[in-house]
Amino acid sequence: MASYELRFKRSVRKDLRAIPNADVRRILDCIEALREQPRPEGCEKLTGSARYRVRIGVYRVIYEIIDQQLLVIVVKVEHRRNVYRSG
Repeated sequence: MASYELRFKRSVRKDLRAIPNADVRRILDCIEALREQPRPEGCEKLTGSARYRVRIGVYRVIYEIIDQQLLVIVVKVEHRRNVYRSG
């Protein structure tokens, strides 16, 4: 299977600053694994959107997959209580 390219929205850097370093390492490891398997066991497609969600403890990573370009775009990383709120 071909490896996907990872891209991050600029806002993800700000999202990660608010998370403790130990958790950031786990989150980045999980994001890195999306290169080989963009739809891992436990991921969910979000209703009404072309985005997916993967759980890492109390944090959620929201991302998009563009299969034609072998691309995964990480859109948001945040605590589960805040991640789905818009604004």
